[in-house]
Amino acid sequence: MRERLTARRVALLGGAYGNVEAVAATLADARARGAEAVWCLGDLGGFGPDPDGVVTLLRQAGAGCVQGNYDVAVAAGHADCGCGYADPRDNHFAAIAYRYTVEHTSSESRRWLGALPPAARLDLGGRRVLLCHGSPRQVNEFLWESTTPTELLARFCDRYATDVLAFTHTGLRWHRDLGDGRHAVNVGAAGRPENDGSPAVGYALLTADDGLRVDFVRVAYDHEAVARRMEHRGLPPEFVETIRAGWWTCCLESLPAKERGRGRF
Repeated sequence: MRERLTARRVALLGGAYGNVEAVAATLADARARGAEAVWCLGDLGGFGPDPDGVVTLLRQAGAGCVQGNYDVAVAAGHADCGCGYADPRDNHFAAIAYRYTVEHTSSESRRWLGALPPAARLDLGGRRVLLCHGSPRQVNEFLWESTTPTELLARFCDRYATDVLAFTHTGLRWHRDLGDGRHAVNVGAAGRPENDGSPAVGYALLTADDGLRVDFVRVAYDHEAVARRMEHRGLPPEFVETIRAGWWTCCLESLPAKERGRGRF
């Protein structure tokens, strides 16, 4: 696990998903809002057109990163992304995204991804923050807002000695106050829309004030340029439509009823 770092305002990015333009816009927004540190919580590739470019961008920006399931799989040469889907249609599209990511990630980037820690700790104004991808116990665990018990999140905080648990994997942002100064935060995704009809992406900005302030920030970017490049590179039209319209069109079968009901499909 990466050593503890100290800050009072930190930007946390969920899946970058090979979307350089979105991540670049997010980094610029975070700097403008005074973030002292930026961390990506994994899945640098998958879905978008430029996984290698995302690695280069985050490295040049000095952002911290932990491994997501894509990063583990690409670095180790696994047969699939390890996304954790059970539905055949979800796995069909996941296989396309994974194959493209592997083909467009350099050997140097794979080595770098393989050296990333599975988790990291921050000190945010005296609060212990644990960063991971899915959950502290499993890189591809889905922690959905509608189905994850508060008691489980509190047990994670106890077991892993943290006040704030930050994660992603689902790509849908949410925050829950667990009581006793403890919080769970799904930071959403910086490389794919929120499944709400807006092409904007988002990230979480955590600030240590008198308490902990969690702001979910939406970021507009040149999504049409990304959509055109995806078309040019032969990525599925379902992926392109999500970038353009802001609605998820695939990998939906894993969503609980409440989360799926917020989308179009």
